[in-house]
Amino acid sequence: MPRDPIGPATVPGAFDDHAASYDRLVGRNPGYHEHLRLSAHRLGRRSAPPRSTTGPRLLDLGCGTGASTAALLAVAPDAEIVAVDGSAEMIAEARRKDWPDRVRFVHSRLEDLPTTGITGPFDGILAAYLVRNLPDRDAGLKAMHDLLAPGAPIAVHEYSVQDSLRARAVWTAVSWGIIIPMGRRVTGSADLYRYLWRSVLDFDGAGRLAARMRAAGFVDVRHEPVTGWQRGIVHSFLGNRPA
Repeated sequence: MPRDPIGPATVPGAFDDHAASYDRLVGRNPGYHEHLRLSAHRLGRRSAPPRSTTGPRLLDLGCGTGASTAALLAVAPDAEIVAVDGSAEMIAEARRKDWPDRVRFVHSRLEDLPTTGITGPFDGILAAYLVRNLPDRDAGLKAMHDLLAPGAPIAVHEYSVQDSLRARAVWTAVSWGIIIPMGRRVTGSADLYRYLWRSVLDFDGAGRLAARMRAAGFVDVRHEPVTGWQRGIVHSFLGNRPA
């Protein structure tokens, strides 16, 4: 099969093209929102008491149209949340929804975040489906580490099938049997969804991603599975900046 033209440098633009239909497509994915809430809950389990009496300050990286933001609010309703995404159209879709005043959406890639004036420390970071798409994964994880307060946790919510032949087979079957045809039917183009399939197959195994997190400075790193058909395919990778 030919390689798709989408890569880390062009992912935000590809999501721009599909932003209007994104919520409709992920809404058909059983467990999508539940699994984001599960990773947000696991993040909360690791959190220390917030530094502010008004609630924790959280960073939602790769927020897309706001599904991960809503997951954080469900777990930490008093949180101040800075939600960031590299796709301008995905951010525009997120901003059209109703949010508390303490939620702020910022259009930026992770590597450009310092130019926006957004700085740490944060009391927690949720990065959903982001690390796989970064042009430099190690630098990106190190940047996340440096944005956290001492002792604060991170949850990397991500696909990882490299270590399991069964997971790779299930992922390929679901991708070509459901995700890619549905994406083509709803949007008229399957490029982004072929990229999704291939990028997941090519991405780190769970052990490799955990090792990257440790190399970036995170401690107490572990990964936990999600439920349903994505068990063994989607994971919560958890760690903390050292206290």
